[in-house]
Amino acid sequence: MTARFPPAILAIGRNYADHAREMSGDVPERPVVFMKNPAAVIGDRDAIRIPPICREPHEQVDYEGELAVIVGRDARDVSETDALGFVSGYAAANDVSARWWQKQGAGGQFVRGKSFDTFCPIGPVAPAARVPDPQGLRLVTRLNGDVVQDASTADMIFPVRTLLAELSRGTTLLAGTVILTGTPAGVGAARTPPRFLRDGDVVEVMIDGVGRVRNAVVGGVT
Repeated sequence: MTARFPPAILAIGRNYADHAREMSGDVPERPVVFMKNPAAVIGDRDAIRIPPICREPHEQVDYEGELAVIVGRDARDVSETDALGFVSGYAAANDVSARWWQKQGAGGQFVRGKSFDTFCPIGPVAPAARVPDPQGLRLVTRLNGDVVQDASTADMIFPVRTLLAELSRGTTLLAGTVILTGTPAGVGAARTPPRFLRDGDVVEVMIDGVGRVRNAVVGGVT
């Protein structure tokens, strides 16, 4: 990232069909869009800190490995053909999510559960020129060294160029805006039993050709 906090973080829900199904959701016909507080951003090796509010009413904080797209210049009403020309870089990211606050605690709106401080780790940015095809990348998330997510960005329902074109319709995406492109299957909430983040855990998201972000977890259940 070129600044401590980006001007905006736009995120996409259920952009992998397997994740939509594991969360008992329909495969969307249009992008599911929400925002995260820019102040939630941390970097590689910074700690994910679970606040006391996210232990109410129960354990709930989850990982979501994602490809982050960095908008390099102001973009409005861009075409899919031109969309990738507005990208300055890509990064590995983790859309950390407090599931109760995401689903029950905020009137059905995702933003609160996604926006607690430290809930948006983003790794070093790889220049767009090093990533010729953002739909040809392998994304792997590890929890304490164990692989929990392993997918290809080719499996996105809405590819990067489509997201840029759609999000910029009638709306200016300011230079530096981050787009989180969705997570594949394997999140902790969908496991049996659920496996939420705990004090002492280490989460690592790696994307071939892009880089990684690795963060220890502080707070929460031990």
